[in-house]
Amino acid sequence: MSLSQIETDAAGVDATAVPTAPQPGMVGRSPGKLAWARLRANRTAMVSAWIMLFFIVLGLAAPLVEVLYGISPFEQFQDKIANNSLPLGYFGGVSGEHWFGLEPQLGRDIFIRLVYGLRTSLFIATSAALLTTAMGIVLGIVSGYLGGWIDAVISWVIDFALALPFLIFALAIMPTVTARFYGPRDEIPVPFRIGVMIFLFALFGWTGTARLVRGQVISLREREFVEAARASGAGLFHILFKQLLPNLWAPILVSFSLAVPGYITGEAALSFLGIGVVDPTPDFGVMINKSLSYAQTDPAYLIFPGVAIFLLVLAFNLFGDGLRDALDPKSSR
Repeated sequence: MSLSQIETDAAGVDATAVPTAPQPGMVGRSPGKLAWARLRANRTAMVSAWIMLFFIVLGLAAPLVEVLYGISPFEQFQDKIANNSLPLGYFGGVSGEHWFGLEPQLGRDIFIRLVYGLRTSLFIATSAALLTTAMGIVLGIVSGYLGGWIDAVISWVIDFALALPFLIFALAIMPTVTARFYGPRDEIPVPFRIGVMIFLFALFGWTGTARLVRGQVISLREREFVEAARASGAGLFHILFKQLLPNLWAPILVSFSLAVPGYITGEAALSFLGIGVVDPTPDFGVMINKSLSYAQTDPAYLIFPGVAIFLLVLAFNLFGDGLRDALDPKSSR
């Protein structure tokens, strides 16, 4: 028996064997790459992402679309409106010049107003989602890590805010704030109305993210890396935003992606009720409100903005669900 065979029998391992190279399919991947692979494998999420990206690009490029389309959102075509205030032609005046037809009575082009209304809704919803997410992160991470009376106070504020009916307070706050800065005969600027709407969404919308972040921080604050940071003399800011926050991005991204469609519908609802964006500013809620009077005589005026906001909100919701499943595979079980 040779020396190598004796070593193999004694140790159970062939000492003369040459280590093989790792197989290409066994290369380790980071959690981010694994989540991206799961997201790409989700066809519903990817289709929703492309639809969502299309709407975002269309809204951002609204001025360019206006130039290419050749029609302004405020331009009126009274010569194409009949005596009964309805557009001439079939299905609300749909033609090669006016892709989605014309508005009854005023004769404004529906397509270009939808494009600018898309930009309005996305700006308000994204701004509100960013603001509420930032507030929720700060208050949630502070509440969950410090605990004690600070946690009790913030938790009580969260419960109190969740108990308040948003729509009733919005109906009361919007006219009150407007009357504080403008008189009854003054024309209220559109940026002011948009700012108040974002303020309302921020006032009520931060609680969900704060509660989510607080629960995650409570489960992380006793982990080894946090104890090591404390032992090394790290400050409070470093522990909260350098150690804990990087481990919270997954639920925060999911919360943000699901908050945007909620604010899109919320903005449309407030504008529909007349306390948000008002005519002549293009907006989904304003168009749906005005189209109800012509639901039987000109259904195209209701169908186009209704389908647009439905597809937009559905795409955001489906993508948010797919993102949640990609970042946390156990959530789909």
